[in-house]
Amino acid sequence: MELINQYGSLFIIITAIFGLLMAFGIGANDVSNAMGTSVGSGTITAKQAILIAMIFEFAGAYLAGGEVTETIKSGIIDPTQFVDSPDILVLGMMSALCAAGVWLLIASYMGWPVSTTHSIIGAIIGFACVTIGSDAVRWESIGGIVGSWFVTPVVSGIVSYAIFTSTQKLIFDTEDPLKNAKNSVRTIWD
Repeated sequence: MELINQYGSLFIIITAIFGLLMAFGIGANDVSNAMGTSVGSGTITAKQAILIAMIFEFAGAYLAGGEVTETIKSGIIDPTQFVDSPDILVLGMMSALCAAGVWLLIASYMGWPVSTTHSIIGAIIGFACVTIGSDAVRWESIGGIVGSWFVTPVVSGIVSYAIFTSTQKLIFDTEDPLKNAKNSVRTIWD
């Protein structure tokens, strides 16, 4: 606790820098993953993609990020395991943030689409196992998280297939695709 009391302000500044590093990595990798298809197909420009990403990344973090933050904060590791050594928890979480940010930058530089979530969760598990041991990790939560990594692509693929085939059938494979597209948009928004 002495370390936190003595260098608390410095830790805040360093953590903010690591947070910016992570945010830069998210922008470089996750936004590229999400917007690559739209920019690659010529639907929108890179500048438009960046603007859209800025708006929705901020809105998503502000409006819906609370639950994910809670999981990262206390759902992956058991903070009570660090009661006797809060300095280790602080330094470990800072290290995890820095490690995940650096990994995202390396992966982005190499052109590898990687997951921010996998990166930060792996970094947190790593620091907990090294400092306290595997008992500090909430393995039941990790099981659910890892399970979602397998379910998400399958569900996304099914939804994507349904949207694509519906669009193909109801709009593109008709006599007047433009009229049907306009009617579909009106139906969705009405």
